[in-house]
Amino acid sequence: MRLRPLRSRPGGPASRRFGTALPAVLATVATLTSGCVQGEGAGDAAGADIRLDYAYYNPLSLVVRDRKLLENAGHSVTWILSAGSNKANENLRAEAIDIGSTAGSAALMARANNTPIKVVSLYSKPEWAALVVPQDSPVGSVAQLRGQKIAATKGTDPYFFLLQALGTAGLTGKDVDIVNIQHSDGKTALERGSVAAWAGLDPYMAQSRQEGKSRLLYRNPEFNTYGTLNAREDFLAEHPDRAQAVVDAYEQARVWALAHPAELAALLAREAGITPEIAAEQVERTVLDNEPVPGPELHAVLARVVPIIVADGSVRSAQDATAALESLFEPQFATKATV
Repeated sequence: MRLRPLRSRPGGPASRRFGTALPAVLATVATLTSGCVQGEGAGDAAGADIRLDYAYYNPLSLVVRDRKLLENAGHSVTWILSAGSNKANENLRAEAIDIGSTAGSAALMARANNTPIKVVSLYSKPEWAALVVPQDSPVGSVAQLRGQKIAATKGTDPYFFLLQALGTAGLTGKDVDIVNIQHSDGKTALERGSVAAWAGLDPYMAQSRQEGKSRLLYRNPEFNTYGTLNAREDFLAEHPDRAQAVVDAYEQARVWALAHPAELAALLAREAGITPEIAAEQVERTVLDNEPVPGPELHAVLARVVPIIVADGSVRSAQDATAALESLFEPQFATKATV
């Protein structure tokens, strides 16, 4: 089943707002799209030799899919849309996909909770998360969020961004009322006034800023934990050649994306059903010429997250979190990647 992306109203300019009913529809689609979406020419899931996700927060995945980089190399691919890191991890646990794209913090949490995955490549270094409030909100600082309702999707980078941001004001997750809903639903809740703030994720965050007249209350690129490509351990053991093909395709996509930023934004706009201006804002906040090999930089970023996810109760113990971090990386595929 293919779910078509949502579009702006026909006949209007690219910057026109979506209709009033569309946010609710968008929320419904985002929460349902962890189901199967066939790639062009791909067989059913049982016949595909690679099951791979794509996500609007991961522009390189859109390039790999749109340009058929794996299919043109002789692979049959079943594509599954991930609405967030939590959905990608659910599909990895269920063995519905072989490789999925998440944030580094989500990969760490998943492995600490016994999901047998390895980070095989870093697809981006994005600033895809920030704290968002309505434009006319009286809240002017993180400290003023004490006691307020904040929408966030647990198990994702925006959620861990929220916890880190609260920490800068001496607050914890217990000092606010966290409403755990999917990213697109958080956007809708913010714009309807159901919550005081939202731990946003692009492209919904850029969309809310441009069309929903929201503003970014707090930004900190260092609190975003890279985009990580994660493979199930059994898939790596049984099909290392297929894993290498995926990582190679991502590197081909990276080269193309860096050379064609305008085309990348147009692709994101078309696939996500957003305006070119919104897509351009997301692309502008996404570093794609990062080092793809998981190593010391990612380790340092995730080491800062370990005590946060332990204190939050997202993992059972500090020992589990530390052990997960020390066994999370599998750099050989990105090291060997060819374009």
